[in-house]
Amino acid sequence: MSEISSKEMYEVKKTLKELENKKGRGTELVSVYIPPDKQISDVRKQMVDEIGQSSNIKSKTTRKNVQSAIEVIIQRTKLYQTPPPKGLVMFVGMIPKGGPGTEKMETYIFEPPETVQTYIYHCDSQFFIEPLKQIIEYKEVYGAVVQDRKESTIATVRGKRIYIVKTLTSGVPGKHKAGGQSQRRFDRVIELAAHEFLKRIGRYVDEAFLPLKDELKGVLIGGPGHTKNDFVEGDYLHYEIKDKVINIVDTSYTGDFGIREVLDESSDTLEEMDIMKEKKFMRKFLSGLISDSGLSSYGENEVRTNLQMGAVETLLISENLKTNRQTYECPACGTLDVITTKQHQKAPEKQCPKCGEIMKIIKTQETAEELIELAEEVNTDVEVISIETEEGTQLDKAFGGIAGLLRYKVK
Repeated sequence: MSEISSKEMYEVKKTLKELENKKGRGTELVSVYIPPDKQISDVRKQMVDEIGQSSNIKSKTTRKNVQSAIEVIIQRTKLYQTPPPKGLVMFVGMIPKGGPGTEKMETYIFEPPETVQTYIYHCDSQFFIEPLKQIIEYKEVYGAVVQDRKESTIATVRGKRIYIVKTLTSGVPGKHKAGGQSQRRFDRVIELAAHEFLKRIGRYVDEAFLPLKDELKGVLIGGPGHTKNDFVEGDYLHYEIKDKVINIVDTSYTGDFGIREVLDESSDTLEEMDIMKEKKFMRKFLSGLISDSGLSSYGENEVRTNLQMGAVETLLISENLKTNRQTYECPACGTLDVITTKQHQKAPEKQCPKCGEIMKIIKTQETAEELIELAEEVNTDVEVISIETEEGTQLDKAFGGIAGLLRYKVK
């Protein structure tokens, strides 16, 4: 998976928030996911078939709205000879603005930041956004290993996608009923075979995960019994992989089912890691405020100035930032001015500072989006901070939702 930029991730989250609140009066909102290898002509053919199928809808209004949405999709697909490199996502439907008769056609068509894997056509009272949600659940790759004495499965995980890297079987003998010295000798053979199996698992784990170590966010280990604990506690893993083990869980299975069990059992751990990452950035920012280093800044104007200088190492933006940047232009002399306004409030009228003419708004952009674009121009990292933690709430309420960790002290 190619790296998703901060701007792409922000736009996906923003679009998801918009789509989550859209509801149709009936099952008339159409969602289409087109993989890059899907023939556009096949998509159009299916859409024509769906228009025919929709003629069976009893409600005249719902039937008309579904057919109108499909017609929009057919027309838009004519703009493409082939899907974009990552595929295409389409959300089209009539959204009511008030009472009956206030419906307005809304269209969201874009190339997602991660490749569409499966072709989907979905018609419901809400847009089908689950595949998009998966993009932002866990951006990084995780390693997962399940094992017992008989077998082991090694996998990498991106979002909810599981890629099985290797499945191993041990050949470790089962229990033996011999007594005396024969029993002890046989026990030693079993233990040696189990040890060799763990060494083999370790080699394959290292081969699979070491090339990914820079993007590998953590390793999850699971399995029935104590074999998994022996594996982690023993000298079987490269130290760089061993340091990334974040959870060891009991599972009922190995194999594919075991990997899924490990993920299910580790969901709280993964969520906590994201929260701890946010806490780490915020604590660094707060520490910089009270120290003599001067490597923290906050407030829109100060952070924007530091960004433009290239002095900001990491830009921190609250997910609750609700302001816009309004660009004004004087129709008489062409003078430009930019101000920040609160969202959902009418932008103020402005007089040109040079000629006194009433200026016109020529561009409206979310402040967060504008700052992220500026950050990407100067190679500054961006972290969007949730308000689910005390530190995140503090960024939103006390610091205006915008802060920066600086590369060097700014005078």
